Amino acid sequence: MVTSKISIKGQTTIPSDIRKFLGLRAGDTIDFERDGDRVVVCKVQALDAAFLRLASESFSDWNTPEADEAFRDL
Repeated sequence: MVTSKISIKGQTTIPSDIRKFLGLRAGDTIDFERDGDRVVVCKVQALDAAFLRLASESFSDWNTPEADEAFRDL
């Protein structure tokens, strides 16, 4: 097991052996997934990140107070 401290800003360093194992480099995106009382960290593939960016841009008009109100009861 490898440990890392969390800073006052909630930041931590991913240990080098974990970065190497996941193939992480500066600027990469990681995903956190809850699994019971554990958290799984995965590298987001470039295609996944591009898709998420596109989806976010495509649905930006849904991210408004008016949309929240219109869909509140669904």
